Amino acid sequence: MLNDQMHADDIVQDVFIKLYQNLDSIHNRQSIQFWLFKTTRNEILTLFRNRGNKQLYSNAFDVEDVEIESTFSLTEEFENKELSKLILNELNNMSEDFREVFVLKEYSGLSYKEIAGLLEINEDLVKSRLYKTRQKLVSRISKLIK
Repeated sequence: MLNDQMHADDIVQDVFIKLYQNLDSIHNRQSIQFWLFKTTRNEILTLFRNRGNKQLYSNAFDVEDVEIESTFSLTEEFENKELSKLILNELNNMSEDFREVFVLKEYSGLSYKEIAGLLEINEDLVKSRLYKTRQKLVSRISKLIK
């Protein structure tokens, strides 16, 4: 989300310090993962507010760092990288609400329920945003590929 390793390291350190300080107040130990995601997200949003930069995912993913299975041919690898670039470019053109739900589901692998809790929205709204985002991506990318 940051595209800045140093800031990312600082936020991870701050989050784990907060976890250590608040460990006694977390009653359900199974919710620690949720707590970590939520606290990390809040720290990132605070950083962006402080820096005056509200565009969370602009250039946030380095497509060159995407690992592809070695069983792919070079052509398939190139096509996958190009498709990844197209997807990320189109995501950056969408509103933050849609982009955030998509990234949390597809890149972080969170469930609808976890995303809803993290973003403090209804689970049906998560599903709706994800569906609309996928439809927009398919529509926009299919126009670019033709």
